[in-house]
Amino acid sequence: MTLVKEGLVSKKEVQTCGFKVSEDSTEKRERSLYIESYGCQMNFSDSEIVASILEKQGFGTTSNVENADLIFINTCSIREKAEQTVRNRLNHFNGLKKRKPSLIVGVLGCMAERLKSKFLEEEKIVDLVVGPDAYRDLPKLVSEVDDGRKAVNVFLSREETYADITPVRLNSNGVTAFISIMRGCDNMCSFCVVPFTRGRERSRSPQSIIDEAKDLFSRGYREVTLLGQNVDSYKWSEEINNKAKLERSEVKEWVNFAQLLEMVAKVSPELRVRFSTSHPKDITDEVLHTMGRYENICNYIHLPAQSGNSRILKLMNRTYTREWYMNRIDAIRNILGEDCGVSSDMIAGFCTETEEEHRDTLTLMDYVKYDFSYMFYYSERPGTLAEKKYEDDILLEVKKRRLQEIIDKQREISLERNKRDIGKTFKVLAEGFSKKSKDYLQGRNSANKVIVFPKENYEKGDYVNVTVENCTTATLMGKASV
Repeated sequence: MTLVKEGLVSKKEVQTCGFKVSEDSTEKRERSLYIESYGCQMNFSDSEIVASILEKQGFGTTSNVENADLIFINTCSIREKAEQTVRNRLNHFNGLKKRKPSLIVGVLGCMAERLKSKFLEEEKIVDLVVGPDAYRDLPKLVSEVDDGRKAVNVFLSREETYADITPVRLNSNGVTAFISIMRGCDNMCSFCVVPFTRGRERSRSPQSIIDEAKDLFSRGYREVTLLGQNVDSYKWSEEINNKAKLERSEVKEWVNFAQLLEMVAKVSPELRVRFSTSHPKDITDEVLHTMGRYENICNYIHLPAQSGNSRILKLMNRTYTREWYMNRIDAIRNILGEDCGVSSDMIAGFCTETEEEHRDTLTLMDYVKYDFSYMFYYSERPGTLAEKKYEDDILLEVKKRRLQEIIDKQREISLERNKRDIGKTFKVLAEGFSKKSKDYLQGRNSANKVIVFPKENYEKGDYVNVTVENCTTATLMGKASV
């Protein structure tokens, strides 16, 4: 599939992350919580943690904003478009608050941390502002608002992982779920606000992750996605995480990501395991070999390149070159095979990018043959290293033209990759009905490709062997094999 952001979602075949809202669980609850989540999967996972914390305070969740006593927007700062969308939603909620003065409106997440008290000063509708590491403080903050005061907590922690909180699964299909394995990011990509809005990296204990996976499996879930800004840098030791007075270099026993991946895979062969996101500088052959040993670890890697040119990658502070990235792709193909699904993020029109450097991105796409990509034109974010060091000197029309060339290239490659699958049979985990008809189910194969097939007697949560008969750039179509 081809995913495009930055306001280019008018094209029919394009999907976008959009947002998710909380589902209904208001039975026997005194007050109702409505959450809209924008941006990355980590935000959606965080909203489930928020719902869990407030559930203990008597809040049920509702998917109808008109019924809400408390509205939260869990925000993203990665693109200017996302921030503008949040401001527009706050204006909408202002009308609701005029009709219901007791309504509490809060801003959570990355945008809350970045703008801090400006929300309370500029957006009169906002009563509460809470950063990603302060969700445990929500009951107290809501109480402060109940008492007539504004409330804010955007403290960034070096320790908070919410490992002991069982998330309330919002908008769940009952089949797939996220498990956050770490928080924060130590990479300082020059275009990115995440290190400033989510803080430093810290990893959850392996046992807490395994326990969550076991609990999900016992409740009927058949796929988990391990989440982190950079899962390959997952690193946990009992000594360090129990605050023993040791230098990191003195610790002899670490659990790395490859080892964690194996632990989760061993929960059950019937539990599929995915992960996101990998960083090209950190993904190891050990991880790839671990994937190859376990059939239930999905044969798919999201490996953002951002650019195909080494000079631009250096300006982005990605800490790898075009050649290094291609080496990692070669390792994926050699160890996991040509059918391993690979996706990417690409940025068009980064500071000082020339036409030749833009063409390097297109030729990298030809080399890798991505199954799909998330594609953007560069959007300067306040407070980032790029905003401080470089001039955003590429004209908007040039950015948009280069982005369109990347989109066109990806569509061509996506169709080519999908046509290769016609006639092949894949094990598909049925996740629910097709968007177009309840006579069809849809799910994903190991390579993360969406496959639609006739429902027949199959149910959501079943594993079904499906033979592909046709395809589009975004979807495979087939029928169950006997």
